[in-house]
Amino acid sequence: MWSAIEVGKLFIPPKVMTGLPDCSTVAAVNASQSIYGFVFCLHRECEGSLKKQDSPVFEKIKLITRKETTTMKLRTFTALLLAAIMLFALTACGSQAADDSSSDQQQEQQDTTTNESNEFRVGMECAYAPNNWQESEATDSNVPVENVAGAYAEGYDVQIAKAIAEGLGKELVIVKLSWDGLIDALNQGQIDAIIAGMMDTAERRESINFSEPYRETTYGLMVLADSPYLNATSIQDFSGAAVLGQQGTALDDVIEQIEGVDHLSPVGSVPDMISRLQQGTCDAIVINVENAQGYLASNPNFRLVTFDEGSGFTLPAKGSCVGLRKSDTALLEQINEILGTLDNATRDEMWQTAVDNQPQ
Repeated sequence: MWSAIEVGKLFIPPKVMTGLPDCSTVAAVNASQSIYGFVFCLHRECEGSLKKQDSPVFEKIKLITRKETTTMKLRTFTALLLAAIMLFALTACGSQAADDSSSDQQQEQQDTTTNESNEFRVGMECAYAPNNWQESEATDSNVPVENVAGAYAEGYDVQIAKAIAEGLGKELVIVKLSWDGLIDALNQGQIDAIIAGMMDTAERRESINFSEPYRETTYGLMVLADSPYLNATSIQDFSGAAVLGQQGTALDDVIEQIEGVDHLSPVGSVPDMISRLQQGTCDAIVINVENAQGYLASNPNFRLVTFDEGSGFTLPAKGSCVGLRKSDTALLEQINEILGTLDNATRDEMWQTAVDNQPQ
């Protein structure tokens, strides 16, 4: 609310304003009121205090507000007051718009909080069997994929996610994402966790936090049955071989541990790696040993080469972990507690079920 004095200071000449006292706030003028009515209100509010003072200002205000005021003065003052009213209206509208915008943002934040409290949103590729894969029919154990119509997620990671969601008392929601998009989706709030066979590496830990491992892993190399590298006993026996990995994963990073290797440009997924080996465009692919059973079953001409301790790959972490935002420290503690309730026998059973049921 603007006072008459404040309006006056903006638009009435200084000579007129000199000596004018600080009057009470003038009520807002409706659009239906005349400009002359506003002038009269200004006159009436200030008159009481001015009468007690022997000030020439009062006489000047009266001259302006009286009908006998010259046409030129009335037009000038009317124009000034019109500008003041327009400024007042714009200020009020801007304040209202800001209030509305703030209200909308608060509502969105409330909605987000509500969703987070009811759902446990997990991102995965749905293309990394037996950890996770996609199905077209619902079963008692799979979970609908939120962003793919008619698709369902299944696999070891899905069962781990179900156990965590149950422990948290939340509804599990699976979101299918590319491997490269998982960390960004997590930090942008699209998902609450990554459960996708992801390892805890120093580079990733710069962006997110990790739980304790829920599955330990070792790496080997997959080759064709007639490969000259079939009887290798050390990764160094693959010196000179064209070796392929998955982009953005340890399956690609560890290739540099082979001296003199032909490190091929990585591909986007494990199925792409399998396809390249089938086509003979590489000599070997890096693979999780525990994941190999399904690939060997569906590709009779594939062979897995494993290594004794000290002769194989050095991994950046023990195995697969749950990825979480750095700010979600309480959730990290909860998930570690839930994982602690899953003994090795339970995890092995879940894993073997995934291996047996994975697509061939």
